[in-house]
Amino acid sequence: MKIFAIGDLHFSGEPPTKPMDVFGPHWQNHRERIIAAWREQVSDDDIVFVVGDTSWALRLAEAVSDLKAIAQLPGQIYLIRGNHDYWWSSAKKMDTAMQQELTFLQGHGTAIDHIAFGGTRGYLCPNDTSFDEAADTSIYARELLRTEAALQEMEQALRKNGSVTSTTETVATQADNNVAASSSAHAPIRILLLHYPPFNDKNEPSGFTELLEKYKVDHCIFGHLHDKNSFDRIPETFGNTKLHLVSADYMDFKLKQIL
Repeated sequence: MKIFAIGDLHFSGEPPTKPMDVFGPHWQNHRERIIAAWREQVSDDDIVFVVGDTSWALRLAEAVSDLKAIAQLPGQIYLIRGNHDYWWSSAKKMDTAMQQELTFLQGHGTAIDHIAFGGTRGYLCPNDTSFDEAADTSIYARELLRTEAALQEMEQALRKNGSVTSTTETVATQADNNVAASSSAHAPIRILLLHYPPFNDKNEPSGFTELLEKYKVDHCIFGHLHDKNSFDRIPETFGNTKLHLVSADYMDFKLKQIL
C-alpha cells in the first residue's frame, strides 16, 4: 500500500464551466492531466488524500459529477475541505450523495494498521499578511479545535489497532526517549491533512505547529498556495514534521507519493 496526495484540483465539470487556464497556460487541460497521472501512479489498494479545493461547484448536487469522476479513479480516497469548496455539506448528506464511494474528513481522524491520518481545512494564521484579527481570529480558533479533535481521534484509532498503548502525552515522552511506542512490527505514523499551510506567510510558529509538535505528527500535507514566492518559501520540515505542499500546479498536476 502506497500513500499519495494532491490538492487544489479545481474541477468544474467536463467540459469545464470555469477553465483554469485563465490563471496561466500551465493550467491548460489540467483535469485530463491529473486524471491521467492518477491512473498511472495509483493502484486500487493505495490511499489518496485530496486536500481541498476539489470542485468550483456552489452546491453539493452540482459537485457530484466532479466527485463521481474522482471516485472512479484508483485508490481509497479521502477528502478534506478547502476554502473554495462551497458545495461541502454535512457528512451524512455527502455520504448519501456519493454512496460512500469517497470518505470525507472534517475534524476527524482514523487509522489503517499503524498509519493514522485525519484533518480539517485549517485557516490563515495570525500575523499573516491577509489575516484580519477582527474577522479571522474566531475562525482560526475553531479550526484549531477541529484539528486537535482529528489528532485525538487518530490517537484513539492507533490505540484501538494496538499500534500505541498509551495516551498522547506518554507516547510523546516515549518518542523523546527513543522507546518503542508500538506493539506491532511498525512504529505508528501520523499524517495531518490541512488545506492551508500550518503557519503564516512568514513561516512563523502557530497553534497548528504547536499541535504538530504535541501530537508528534510525522507528515503534514497541505495545498492552497499557487504562486512561486509561496512555493519557494515552504521549508521541507517544521520541527520534526515533514511538510508536503501538494497544490496541483506546484506538483505539475501529478500526485505526490508520501509513503
